[in-house]
Amino acid sequence: MRLIIAMALVILAGGITALLVAALVGPVFFHRHLIEVENSPGTTFEHAEAAFISASTLTLAIALGASVVTSLAASLILARRIGTSLGTMSTAAAQVAAGRFEARVAQPRVGAEFDELADAFNDMAAHLDHDEDLRRRLMADVDHELRTPVTTISATVDALEDGVQELSPQTVEVLRTQASRLTRLAADLAAVTRAETGDLHLDRQPVAPEELLEVAAQSARDRYAATGVTLVVEAGPHLPVVSVDADRFGQVLANLLDNALRHTPNGGRVTLGASRHGAGVRLVVTDTGEGIDPVHLPHLFERFYRVDTARDRDHGGSGIGLSITRALVHAHGGTITAHSAGTGTGTRFVIDLPAAAATTAASDRYAADLQ
Repeated sequence: MRLIIAMALVILAGGITALLVAALVGPVFFHRHLIEVENSPGTTFEHAEAAFISASTLTLAIALGASVVTSLAASLILARRIGTSLGTMSTAAAQVAAGRFEARVAQPRVGAEFDELADAFNDMAAHLDHDEDLRRRLMADVDHELRTPVTTISATVDALEDGVQELSPQTVEVLRTQASRLTRLAADLAAVTRAETGDLHLDRQPVAPEELLEVAAQSARDRYAATGVTLVVEAGPHLPVVSVDADRFGQVLANLLDNALRHTPNGGRVTLGASRHGAGVRLVVTDTGEGIDPVHLPHLFERFYRVDTARDRDHGGSGIGLSITRALVHAHGGTITAHSAGTGTGTRFVIDLPAAAATTAASDRYAADLQ
């Protein structure tokens, strides 16, 4: 709209310039010509006609010339502003294409569309910058995760070949543990990639929330008993049925329960709860463990993000479990958030799921967002 108005103003400026020049110059030339031909041969009518033609021609030439100059000046100013804005954006785009994702452009203020384009470009660059940072961290963490088991396996095999070490049950257990670690890492990476790209088949069935909780708790009770952590299930009455893939959602709850167990000391308590939330269901996993500094909460669901790198690796986590959890929850049309008041205060993970009637529509929106 601003461009259309600007073009109209260019035409209007040219027309007004021509009119003003004609109004100011025309009568002066006409009068001067009448004086010049006053004593020449011919009738008064012929003199007036000649004066009119001469004055009109000269006036029109001057008026059109002034109009063209004015129009060109206005067009040049407009073109320069647009060209400068597009040039700035082109330069920034070239920087982004070269991998310098910190490039940003200022709003040109020549129209809403240009401002929206600048904002969209800045958002894109910011996302690319964030993704590049995640990629670097992911590559570094994958390198670390692979190096440890591979180095252990290689050193053990070399020791066996050199006769320094015998193939004892303990050696076999070391090899099996490191191989399982590699297998788990590969499976976790494949699972989170499938879930985040939407390439994941979900066999949804109507399931009562309390049934989901009880199955997840039953699977984890032996591990909790072995570490001296109490696991409690608290489900509210008359909860609406949810439409989920029982196996996939069991993986969600298992990941959260394993995470809570890793960070809750002996004698601690983990509560697996369910309650009505609006028209849907809220599932909560609460522990009395180490807690999390609030500064880390926005990043917990990123791949390989660790609050304390050394501590979490000692606990055996790959850093992908919570990413898988979030992707699976989103695929079911739900949301997941993490809450903690700080270290030493425990952690609470909250999953909000729509009721069975609304689950399909919510998951369809999630699939459309991925596309």
